[in-house]
Amino acid sequence: MWKQVPKKELEKRKVPIEQLRTSTPPEAFPCETTEQIEPLKEGIIGQDRAVHAMEFGLKIKKAGYNLYVAGPPGTGKATYTQAKAKQAAKGKPTPKDWCYVYNFLHPDHPLALSFPAGEGREFKARMDTLLQDIEREIRKTFAGEEYQKSRRERMQNFEKKAQERWKELDELARELNFSLERTGEGGIATIPLLFGKPISNEEFNRLPEVSRQEIKEKSKRLEQQVTESVRQIQLLEKEVEQEIAQLDKESVRHALVPLFRPVIDEYTDEKVQKYLREYEYDVTQNHGFFKEETGESNPMARLLQRNEENNLLRYKVNLLVDNDTLSGAPVVFENNPTYYNLFGRVEYRSTFGTMTTDFTMIKPGALHMANGGYLLVQIAELLRNPLSWHVLKRMLKTESMRIENVSEEHGLIATSGLKPEAIPLDVKVILLGSPYIYHVLSELDEDFPKLFKVKVEFDTDMKKDKRHYHEFAAFVRSYCEKEKLLPFHRSALAALLDYSTRLAGDQRKLTTNFHNLSRLLVEASFWAEEAGAAIVVAEHVHQALEEQEYRANRMDEKMRELIEEGTIMVDVAGEKVGQINGLAVLQTGDYAFGQPHRITARTFIGRQGIINIERETSLSGQFHHKGLLILSGYLAGNFAQDKPLPLSASITFEQTYSRIDGDSASSTELYALLSSLSDIPIRQGIAVTGSVNQFGEIQPIGGVNEKIEGFFMVCQAIGLSSEQGVIIPHQNVKNLMLRTEVVEAVRAGQFHIWQVRTIEEGIEILTGVCAGTADNHGGYEQGTLFGQVSRRLAQMSSSIKEDTADLVIDVDAQAMQKLIESDKEDKG
Repeated sequence: MWKQVPKKELEKRKVPIEQLRTSTPPEAFPCETTEQIEPLKEGIIGQDRAVHAMEFGLKIKKAGYNLYVAGPPGTGKATYTQAKAKQAAKGKPTPKDWCYVYNFLHPDHPLALSFPAGEGREFKARMDTLLQDIEREIRKTFAGEEYQKSRRERMQNFEKKAQERWKELDELARELNFSLERTGEGGIATIPLLFGKPISNEEFNRLPEVSRQEIKEKSKRLEQQVTESVRQIQLLEKEVEQEIAQLDKESVRHALVPLFRPVIDEYTDEKVQKYLREYEYDVTQNHGFFKEETGESNPMARLLQRNEENNLLRYKVNLLVDNDTLSGAPVVFENNPTYYNLFGRVEYRSTFGTMTTDFTMIKPGALHMANGGYLLVQIAELLRNPLSWHVLKRMLKTESMRIENVSEEHGLIATSGLKPEAIPLDVKVILLGSPYIYHVLSELDEDFPKLFKVKVEFDTDMKKDKRHYHEFAAFVRSYCEKEKLLPFHRSALAALLDYSTRLAGDQRKLTTNFHNLSRLLVEASFWAEEAGAAIVVAEHVHQALEEQEYRANRMDEKMRELIEEGTIMVDVAGEKVGQINGLAVLQTGDYAFGQPHRITARTFIGRQGIINIERETSLSGQFHHKGLLILSGYLAGNFAQDKPLPLSASITFEQTYSRIDGDSASSTELYALLSSLSDIPIRQGIAVTGSVNQFGEIQPIGGVNEKIEGFFMVCQAIGLSSEQGVIIPHQNVKNLMLRTEVVEAVRAGQFHIWQVRTIEEGIEILTGVCAGTADNHGGYEQGTLFGQVSRRLAQMSSSIKEDTADLVIDVDAQAMQKLIESDKEDKG
């Protein structure tokens, strides 16, 4: 006869009804509606640690103190970080403007010039005006009477000297009885004369040899003189060209002095003054860029006109960063942190079939725009662009920004391109991401801890106290104003807080996942408007939650229907040996629900130990397998102190065809094993959840509310019998936030929830039989469940010893028979 557990003892293990759910009284809020409370000022609640770290990180100005904001999605970390960065930026000075200009000494290395905020645009406009004035003044100078007079004097002097040389050459030719004629190709021909007329070849051949020789000598002498005269005239041409070029330069130089002097005196920066002086010198050297067109209609000249226009680009200004409209420091949130979006690029244009570029095609990146302020980046997006992460670290270490194209960064062949001057970097980078990525980078990236020394960690929950009640109401007021929602009655606020507690998974806390709360605010306001109400009350919040569940629980209802019709076999009544209902949580998107699963165990004589069928079929995860190994340790520790454990057992989740992981069913599996070993049945109306350690202590699990509600819904669908319920770890009582209908069923005695600390307490609830305690020799009292398990294991041990002896005798007999047969064959 089994020793029964007293009913009073089982009643003590039930969870008190008042602990199944906590409710916030509407009177906890001093206001009738949210219209009577001030909006939230800080923009976030329940994140004291994060707020403190954020203030420290934004204020400290030392290198390497960049921020990593860690926290799960929906906690408002991005919105709050951006708001705090903008607030801090207001107290900082507005950073400088940056311009790229042409480098007259090294054209492939554009110069970077800085100006106080707003003066970069003025400098660009001033340079555009200066270029127009230069073009006008140069053309005016070249068209002026004084310049033309000086030019004519030099040209006339040249022509006079050239005519004198030609006159001397003509006189010599007449003296030698020759004439000079210009050929079509610019040459000069010497022609001998006879009686003042040119002599033909026939006449020349009829002349005496002496006369012909005399003419040849005179012709040679004359040609030498012609060559010398042409050389001297060419020297005169070069000389006059140099004089005119010098005249042009001097004229331009005098014309530019009134234009450049005021500009140079206006800017006190030495680098800007040096650029302007080099600008002035380059204009005097290349004044031909500014001369008026001759009006030629040559098609090739028109094609080359674009190239001449490009020559004037060197005098333009590329305003890279313009902070004219900025008040305080910049705050830039880069949502797509690709290489070019972060660090800028050098663009190219197609010219006559080739790709060309210049300093005016240098474009800034987010880092340039945030220089002097704050740059916010999602770390997950940044790591999707590994080159971006690598270059960002390098720039933070060197404290300078250099614009380089990706092809130059990782090209196999060296290419010739622009190398813009680096710009000093003074920016605080704020990365936003998950705690997991923070830990991975801290462990694997040696630069990360040096560059991001401030961790701002957002918590998932906050304490449930009066201060947070007030701040929560202020948050609702702020969000309603922002989204133009109806005001919320304090009964609705109380319902919202209850939902927040449910999300937090702890009766003492509230969630900081404001994404879900904001969604509920919008939908509750919608249903209030649909009902024609002017204020949102608790009923509208409950309706919004019900509608959310109805839109997402199709799978939950389908699974419950399969259980109700018997397709998925789950018993909620009666008793069976080695069979128990375990509980699991299934997730479909953002909806989680609990579902019971039949777990069965079979035990038999052997030495294979506990066989996890899910593991053998690759349907079990590592944590589930660990839980089963713990069961072996528990059984050995309790029942194999004086004898070996001759046990083979198989355990499985029936009718599961997907991967199973987690150890929350380890205590459930142990209960099924103990039932199979003792041959004592388990009440099928009770489902179990909870993990166990090797000492038989029950450990907490997750999803306790969903598991209880899932089994309750199944029992309700099949029919409540007042004998059904769920066993949970005692540590999970504080996590209970059950639906009202479950609490009412418990209050009416139709459903029960027990809390247990040990395996012994749980098996007693499931079987009604006392578990029993071990004596000094490791034995258990007769009539207890553990006593029955111990006797069954002892019987198995005896049986396996006898089987082993028989096996040894059989083996020896077979060996002897083979030896006798072998001897007979040798004698034969």
